[in-house]
Amino acid sequence: MADPYQNNVYQQQGGDSYGTYGEGGGPDGYGYQSDPRQEEDAASDATEGHDEEDQMYEGEYQGIPHPDEVKAAQRAARAKARSARSAVSELEELSEQYEDIMEDCGHGKFQWTLFIVLGLALMADGVECFVVAFVLPSAEKDLCLSNAEKGMLGLTVFVSMMVGAFLWGGLADKVGRRRCLIVALAINCVFAFLSSFAQGYGFFLFFRVLSGVGIGGTVPIVYTYFSEFLQMDKRGEHLSWLCMFWMIGGIYASFTAWGIIPRYGWGFSMGTEFQFHSWRVFILVAALPAITSLVGLTFMPESPRFLLENAKHDEAWMILKQVHDTNWRAKGQPEKVFTVTHIKAPKTAEDEFIEIQSATGTSVQRWAVRSLTLCKLVLKNVASLVSAELRLATLFMAVIWFCMAFSYYGLSVWFPDMIKHLQYEEYKSKVKVLHRERVENFHFNFSLENQIHTEGEYIHDKFIRIEMKSVKFEDSLFEDCHFEDIRSTDTVFENCTIRSTLFTNTDLWEEKFINCRMENSTFEHNKPGCHLDHDEENDVLIYLVSFLGSLAVLPGNIISALFMEKIGRVKIIGGSMLISAGCTFFLFLSFSQSAIIALQCLFCGVSVAAWNGIEVVTVELYPASKRATAFGVLNALCKLAAVLGSSIFSSFVGVTTAVPILLSFAALTGGGLLALKLPDTRGKILQ
Repeated sequence: MADPYQNNVYQQQGGDSYGTYGEGGGPDGYGYQSDPRQEEDAASDATEGHDEEDQMYEGEYQGIPHPDEVKAAQRAARAKARSARSAVSELEELSEQYEDIMEDCGHGKFQWTLFIVLGLALMADGVECFVVAFVLPSAEKDLCLSNAEKGMLGLTVFVSMMVGAFLWGGLADKVGRRRCLIVALAINCVFAFLSSFAQGYGFFLFFRVLSGVGIGGTVPIVYTYFSEFLQMDKRGEHLSWLCMFWMIGGIYASFTAWGIIPRYGWGFSMGTEFQFHSWRVFILVAALPAITSLVGLTFMPESPRFLLENAKHDEAWMILKQVHDTNWRAKGQPEKVFTVTHIKAPKTAEDEFIEIQSATGTSVQRWAVRSLTLCKLVLKNVASLVSAELRLATLFMAVIWFCMAFSYYGLSVWFPDMIKHLQYEEYKSKVKVLHRERVENFHFNFSLENQIHTEGEYIHDKFIRIEMKSVKFEDSLFEDCHFEDIRSTDTVFENCTIRSTLFTNTDLWEEKFINCRMENSTFEHNKPGCHLDHDEENDVLIYLVSFLGSLAVLPGNIISALFMEKIGRVKIIGGSMLISAGCTFFLFLSFSQSAIIALQCLFCGVSVAAWNGIEVVTVELYPASKRATAFGVLNALCKLAAVLGSSIFSSFVGVTTAVPILLSFAALTGGGLLALKLPDTRGKILQ
């Protein structure tokens, strides 16, 4: 006689649209079917060596219900609500059953391991946003970058991340969360590594673009992936804790950049063709979080919810059992048995890839058809975000994402730019003006800095082995002078007459002489390198501002995580955006360097709570089949807003402070008020 409990066998009933495990179901037609022998063994293991008094729940004396009783009551309430509905869709049944399974699996070692692995991927995204900004002042020397090229490099980072978010978000709903995240991180690691060795601007830009496309997929996939391993009452809090890794990425980038980049001697050269300086070392170090996450992901399973949506029931059941057993073993209760015997899931005939028989066409043709089919499915999924049932939610979330990103990234660029501008204005105010000075037969062996010389005369003078920084000679005469071994920064000669003068081993190139008249003057052995008008060095303040801005996120992260379930997502988003809008008006009261740094910290600390709420709501508003796609589209819109915000805000530096303040206030206020109209997803089962 065959053992009826020998195996869990997948069966497809005729006319039934569900895949099931086992040969029967509970009274509600799905859910849990216990193995009597397993329950008997589990019971004997659980009671072995214990008296009934030892099993008494401690809270029972205080009238506190046992957590298992609470879960049972919640399930009963859901079952009652389900039976009251006249018709329950397949996806609703799957969602409710999946929530019951995740409650049984508990929250423990598995989720915390996944939390670290995915957190490192999110940390890599945070680092990517700082890499180019930190390396530009040093990279422009090695790569001979003009201001236009530097601007293009900063712009393309966000554009490539925008493309990556859209691409990988869409693919994750069709190919798999884990698989897409592994490929995206691998692309980021490979091209980040190659960019550190690129010797020309073209190759460096190309590699950084591809690196950005890879890392752009981390945010939409990470939140989608992690949310599908969380039960309802843990989801908001733990997704908020996950956001903290973005802050850690900013701190990591600031610290490593400050520790590595100023050490310009760290590196080596092979002639003049190949140079590997400290900023290239920093790029390699910045890729470590992505590499570590990539290694960790190889040990993580695919999302079982994704597998169930794609009718891969066997794999999903095995992964859920793995989650259950890992958690309960770590809690010291290995006797807990995974009692799920069947899982219902809708058919996915419409979304199945077209399989071509091996005898049909070549391998290239089969690959082309599969790729075309995949593209059509992804685009169809994107279009479904504006269908009747999702149109309003997508519109609201798009406006909120855009307003938040426009203000946040715009001010994040504007704050440090304004600090630099104030420093420059202070520096200019201390300029020394020398008028009609006559210097004859003098040897300048000291550096000249922050000076303006007008209508001067320099006869038989020597300028040897000195540095000229922010020096301007205007309407002056140089006669029979000798310039040797000169290094200049922001130095110009305007409307000058230069007679019988020798320039040897200097970086005083032709463009530094504006409307000057040269008479019998000679340039010999000019310094090789880039013709830079500004030789900008990385100031410690750059790292300090980035570090403080990232660190200020910590209090807001903690508070939002602790109160996400208590207050609710909608109130946190709306309240944080409105408070952030109020913070910007403090800039009208004081506008010193210290005030800007303080307000940046305040703004970042408050706004992170809004970001946490936005990301949690985005996960919870959309069904599993569209979750990563929606997150990818909205995150791509976020990057577009970041490009617009940073470009618009930076254009007003040194012009006016009112426009950036009013723009950010309007965007945050409008987005915050609109957020209060969102549906509250707290306490709702993940669709």
